[in-house]
Amino acid sequence: MRQSGGLPAVHGQISKQGRAYARGMLVEAARVASKAPGPLHAFYERIRARRGFQIAVVATARKLAVLCWHLIHTNSDYAFARPSLTAKKQRALELRARQLARRGHKGRAADYSLKDVRRRERAVLQHAETVYNHLVAGWQPQRPRTAASG
Repeated sequence: MRQSGGLPAVHGQISKQGRAYARGMLVEAARVASKAPGPLHAFYERIRARRGFQIAVVATARKLAVLCWHLIHTNSDYAFARPSLTAKKQRALELRARQLARRGHKGRAADYSLKDVRRRERAVLQHAETVYNHLVAGWQPQRPRTAASG
């Protein structure tokens, strides 16, 4: 959608503006996000049922970009993050950056190795996906409004 000032919005195809590498990374992230349980998976499935695989991945990538912008802009954390997985990935980045290993210290990243913790986190995400599906269940697809009808 393109809109400037008080002019009506123009809906059309996705543009190829911006860096190709960043767009590619967003699409790859969207593919991964569409496989994990959670609201992004439910969004992807809803779009894929109506419009197909390719369009659903690009729509999920756009939603992911908007989500990232809002998280950065509001300086907040993602509500549906898996804490143990996030801690594990952060620790892996610290180790790759040559931060010293903490021997004999059980950190937050160790929780990811516990199956019960992972199962509980996935259950929370599956519940969030169910809530999203319930929220959008009554939505009907509508055509974009034109300036004459709006």
